[in-house]
Amino acid sequence: MSGTGPRENIFPTRMALTNTKLRLKGAQTGYSLLAKKRDALTTRFRAILRRVDEAKRKMGRVMQLASFSLAEVTYATGDISYLVQEQAKSASFKVKAKQENVSGVILPAFEVDRVPGSDFNLTGLGRGGQQVLRSKEVYAKAVETLVELASLQTAFMILDEVIRATNRRVNAIEHVIIPRLDNTIKYIISELDEMDREEFFRLKKVQGKKKRDAEAAEAQRKALADAEDASVPVPEPFFEEASGGGDLLSSKDEDVIF
Repeated sequence: MSGTGPRENIFPTRMALTNTKLRLKGAQTGYSLLAKKRDALTTRFRAILRRVDEAKRKMGRVMQLASFSLAEVTYATGDISYLVQEQAKSASFKVKAKQENVSGVILPAFEVDRVPGSDFNLTGLGRGGQQVLRSKEVYAKAVETLVELASLQTAFMILDEVIRATNRRVNAIEHVIIPRLDNTIKYIISELDEMDREEFFRLKKVQGKKKRDAEAAEAQRKALADAEDASVPVPEPFFEEASGGGDLLSSKDEDVIF
């Protein structure tokens, strides 16, 4: 068996050849589309990877500043956790989720919606109010960065899984399906050519036999015609000439008495 891959068990006919060629064309089209999808997803994946790296670095700096600001608040005002718990009536941050379509892949995106209000306005009223406000803003920035990082990390994981699956499909089409269909087409063409040669040889043999039978029938017909010609008697002349070459009217025959 020739070719680089196995062929399918298909009876070699013209219809099978046409269907296999259509399947090969569809596989090539699917390979092209999946390759373009893979390239688009890979480009987006690399962009998200850079943003994830930047967000992680930013998150480290922001959390460091937030920790220092909280230490300053604790040093200036003491423990204010009970005051925060008393004044926290509703959420100051709400996370909204939306979807983004990238080459047919739905990626979730999270956004922070900060609700304006008078949260923690009385905290630090006695002392350390400036440190409390600074700490509040730094932690708000940390929450926004954390939500951004979560959005990027989720999209990163989804894209990683989809790219792996797409690569498997592209490799399967390129290295398995297309070679198998190509090998099947070559097999069908070779079998059809062999069948055409056999049919041509059979027709040639049939034509030769018919020609020999016609020649034999013609020879037999001629032989029968010659045999019939040889068996027909030659008619004798009705009047015989007299000996000596005389005239029939002048010959003297004996009288006939009736």
